[in-house]
Amino acid sequence: MFAVIGAALLIGSFLPRLLRERVLSAPIVVVGVGMVIGWLMPNESQLVDVIEHAELAERMAEITVIVALFGVGLALDRPLSLRGWTTTWRLLAIGMPLSIAGVAVLGWWVLGLTPAVAVLLGAVLAPTDPVLASDVQVEGPSSGEEVDDEHDEARFALTSEAGRNDALAFPFVYLAIYLATKGDPGEWLLGWVAWDLVGKTVIGAVVGYLLGRLIGAAVYRVRVGDHRLVGFAEPAAVATLLLAYGVGELLGGWGFLAVFCAALGVRASERDDERHEHFHEFVEYTEHLLTLLVLLVIGASFISDALPRLHWTHVAVAAGVLLVVRPIAAWVALLGDRKLRRDERMVVSVFGVRGVGSLFYLCYAMGFFPKEDGWSLWPAVSLVIIASLVLHGASASQVMRALDRRRARAGT
Repeated sequence: MFAVIGAALLIGSFLPRLLRERVLSAPIVVVGVGMVIGWLMPNESQLVDVIEHAELAERMAEITVIVALFGVGLALDRPLSLRGWTTTWRLLAIGMPLSIAGVAVLGWWVLGLTPAVAVLLGAVLAPTDPVLASDVQVEGPSSGEEVDDEHDEARFALTSEAGRNDALAFPFVYLAIYLATKGDPGEWLLGWVAWDLVGKTVIGAVVGYLLGRLIGAAVYRVRVGDHRLVGFAEPAAVATLLLAYGVGELLGGWGFLAVFCAALGVRASERDDERHEHFHEFVEYTEHLLTLLVLLVIGASFISDALPRLHWTHVAVAAGVLLVVRPIAAWVALLGDRKLRRDERMVVSVFGVRGVGSLFYLCYAMGFFPKEDGWSLWPAVSLVIIASLVLHGASASQVMRALDRRRARAGT
């Protein structure tokens, strides 16, 4: 295990740069290595059975997602606003519920799942991933007056959506849990809407943003002698994301949302300081290393555990999620959005990358559902993650470069 972890860290130190803008991306290579590990393991080994070891897999995915969410929030130059983020609000308020409903119907119709487990599948596979979508996201924070993402609405939409919707999947995970454990929806549905859907979302967003503003003001403006506290960027970044997640959860909010909003608050406290790039660079490297470890587990688990259970119905669901449900739901959500050209709307609709977040939500739900439900869902979930890595990872760089060229010709 130490050798595997060491190899993953070594790979993580050079593959992202070596394979930048290539068809063969680093996540694809690492998942392939994980598959080889799973193939070489004895058949009776349960070491990489993520459902059997759901709590460990959940913690691995959890810390990877919160680091990625903080990095995504730091990367966004555009200030948070209703008008400036209209594309994001459309994807969250319209596209995400449509995706959850579409995937749930697929699970019920094709896999024969109960309503509770079908809703769980929808919640697990609906959010796009902030961890694996770097090729279609904004590059990072810029300094100065120019806002880099102002004229790249497609990248901004995909980045901000990935930052927000990971938290908004949680209410629907709890909707599935309540359907499985609380009986008649008439007795608890209103409470779910008021607290899980609205209350915890507001708490997470407000707590995270306020913490980010306070920490950002202290880091960038408080001086010790002739030096600002920003000189200690790496500890401050780790402290901020952990504090936001912990306090957000302790106060009853969604911790993932608190982390993302804390990063937005840090940027808002001193928007043009060039040292934001140091925060982002450190978080990005940490995220890459954590991601590679999780991808090794996903690849190994797919071969040793999911593949023996794989049925044509799982393949049909995976194809439906990636090729039908997400593109149609996002396209409908973006109808009438004047910020996006037709080609940009198509790119945003198609590139809904799935990944580590889906692993987290499935493992989290195993604290409330029987393991048999997890084993029945893991083949479809893992296949969606790996297929998304291959399809989106192999085409993202080329598609985004083509989009950049068309935007340059159009003079926007």
